[in-house]
Amino acid sequence: MVLEMALGGSGPQRGTAAASAANLRRRKTGGSGGGAGGAGGTMLQFYTDDSPGLKISPNVVLVMSIGFIAFVAILHVMGRRQILVSYAVNVIKLQL
Repeated sequence: MVLEMALGGSGPQRGTAAASAANLRRRKTGGSGGGAGGAGGTMLQFYTDDSPGLKISPNVVLVMSIGFIAFVAILHVMGRRQILVSYAVNVIKLQL
């Protein structure tokens, strides 16, 4: 059966005890084994329909991150401009 699955054959039939045991083994992410297999299993869980939470594509996350960075940069520029304007107003007041 393992050789059949390795050669591209199907696994146990759906609805059988063997199929549910195989699914349970694939879903388990905890435990003491923390090698590459465990890390890959948890990383893949972000992109499956079984993972709980909000479903956002990586492109949306990238666009939102770049937008946030741009917003913070604009706030820094506006703050710097406000400091320079208030400094110029105070200098003009002192000259009068």
